Amino acid sequence: MNVSRPVRFVDGAAVRCHDVAMDDVVDFYRGPGQLVAAIDAALTGAGVDRDSLRPADLASVDEFHIRGRAATTEIAEALRLSPDSHVLDLGSGLGGPARTLAELTGCTVTGVDLTPDFVEVATALSEWTGLGDRTHFRVGDATATGLQDAAFDAAFTVHVAMNISDKPALYAEALRVLRPGGRFVAYDVLQGEGGDVRYPVPWADDASTSFLATPPEMRDLLAAAGFEVVAEVDSSDESLAWFREVRARVERDGPPPVSFGAFLGERFGQMAVNQVTNLAERRIRTVMFTCVRPG
Repeated sequence: MNVSRPVRFVDGAAVRCHDVAMDDVVDFYRGPGQLVAAIDAALTGAGVDRDSLRPADLASVDEFHIRGRAATTEIAEALRLSPDSHVLDLGSGLGGPARTLAELTGCTVTGVDLTPDFVEVATALSEWTGLGDRTHFRVGDATATGLQDAAFDAAFTVHVAMNISDKPALYAEALRVLRPGGRFVAYDVLQGEGGDVRYPVPWADDASTSFLATPPEMRDLLAAAGFEVVAEVDSSDESLAWFREVRARVERDGPPPVSFGAFLGERFGQMAVNQVTNLAERRIRTVMFTCVRPG
């Protein structure tokens, strides 16, 4: 996850607010540390065969976004990838979406994430699943990656912009690294019409590191960056159903061998409860925007 210069939205306009330290976001996601070892031990304890480990086996921990692997598959379809595609994952987390895209389409993915612990885990999990040659991860800021202009055929963000205050810089960076005609998908949690978000949530303990745009603001931000928005899909109802299905499955079968609790700790239970409430009360929405860089 990433964060940059603080901006909040008031009546659709970007407004500067108090400084937000990148370290606060990194510390939030770091958890207790030794995450590679914790995941390894959990998989071993569950009897998971590492020699046959596939990306889907890790979805309960590395598809760290609402609707999980199903949403990642939709992103792959929207990006129209081929084995020759070079893709940039801005805010790549533990690398689940990158590995899923590489496995499904044969593409090569470069992931950039602010949290060093996540980059370490993403690299290890790609080696474990045999995708180390097609997924590469580096520590960096999604608003200023330092990558070459027009170096990628496609780019995407998955539940990243909630921690990024300078959204104009994020979307300008996405446009800059894309080749003309390249596709960009932004799948994020947005501010809903039902009131303030109930915290804690899986991306923040409180509002100090949470910066949600509304759907209209997103349309304006993407257009201002230079993108043509070709599709907008609100999956909020599906997201609420997904949470309820996950809860029912856990009640029936027990928790998966390793989950987001590996780095969010005991607070993850309350975060999950709040997410359901936030969705049910329309305090948040999940929306996927598919864009094209004109050319």
